[in-house]
Amino acid sequence: MKPQLVRVARGTAGVAGAIALAELVVRTGLVDAEDVPPASTVLLRAAELFADIEFLTAVADTVRAWLGGLLLATVVAVALGLLLNATPWLNSAARVVVELLRPIPSLALIPLATVTFSSVTQSKMSLVFYASTWPILINTLYALRDVDPVAKETLRSFGFGKLAVLLRVSLPSAAPFVATGVRIALSVGLVVVISTELVVGGGEGIGGFLMDSQTGGGQTDLMLAGAVWAGLLGLLANAVLVGTERRAFRWHAAGTEAA
Repeated sequence: MKPQLVRVARGTAGVAGAIALAELVVRTGLVDAEDVPPASTVLLRAAELFADIEFLTAVADTVRAWLGGLLLATVVAVALGLLLNATPWLNSAARVVVELLRPIPSLALIPLATVTFSSVTQSKMSLVFYASTWPILINTLYALRDVDPVAKETLRSFGFGKLAVLLRVSLPSAAPFVATGVRIALSVGLVVVISTELVVGGGEGIGGFLMDSQTGGGQTDLMLAGAVWAGLLGLLANAVLVGTERRAFRWHAAGTEAA
């Protein structure tokens, strides 16, 4: 069996085992079914949400803010990483600023975002952008720093300029590590956008749906079904990025396996 199929089979078995364990815990009475519904009930409600137009609209709101902020962060972080790598004095000056801003939680900036931007979507995108920028920027800087200097000097010795060296050596070498930063930012951005929807309210997105499901006495099965959808979104987006990386950077995977 191919290694990829083995990984898929193991992952599927792991998910099935986790679902069975969650079902068993409730069915045996270890957890009160009124507090936490069985996994089978949650999955059934999650499947029903697939035909719920209102919920799908909420999902679209979340995805739009999530991917929009991530795309903007990718463009800005990679461009900033290239600039800082090319100018050592600016890199040294910006290092303290980066280390100061990076630990600040995005959720702490929600009041500032809601005051600065007129719409909830813009607020969510700005916070996703802020949270996603740092892992991409850090990965870009470290990747560019570790590019083989011999390869760059070889190209320069043949008369190639700085731009050619950047496009032919630095960017291709750094690209797999930048992609890893994007995948990290992908998960961070999803957490931030749903958390922002939960805090800001307004009924937008998956977070707004989760809040609404708890009004009027609460529907725990519906809330957990919405959470399952959030997890599926992250899983699907990560799978797409991993598949794209394997196709785009086959040479990198081959070199890693050989090493």
